[in-house]
Amino acid sequence: MREHRLGCAGVLLAAAGAAVAAVLTWAPRARVSVHGGFEGRQRDLSVLYVDLPLVAAGGAFVPLAVWLLTLRTLRRPWLAAAAATGALVLGIWGLLSWWTPNRPPEIVY
Repeated sequence: MREHRLGCAGVLLAAAGAAVAAVLTWAPRARVSVHGGFEGRQRDLSVLYVDLPLVAAGGAFVPLAVWLLTLRTLRRPWLAAAAATGALVLGIWGLLSWWTPNRPPEIVY
């Protein structure tokens, strides 16, 4: 029973770490939408209540799902951990290469 609790705590800790890594990678690009750019004209706070939960959930659940699938099919914990780490790295790379916050054009006077 004790090993089961330690295993669950490890899985939860890994999911929390993956979510934090995804959010910390996402935050610098979302800064423009939160601060608003020049004089706050381009402020878009929807990134906080739409994009932030999706990024955190994706960062937590994608590596966890890959780890569970790999562990269930191959029954090798070290291979499952490597696959989950690869899924996290590829997920963060995909997030950085695909997601760009909405920026309306600057108003020039």
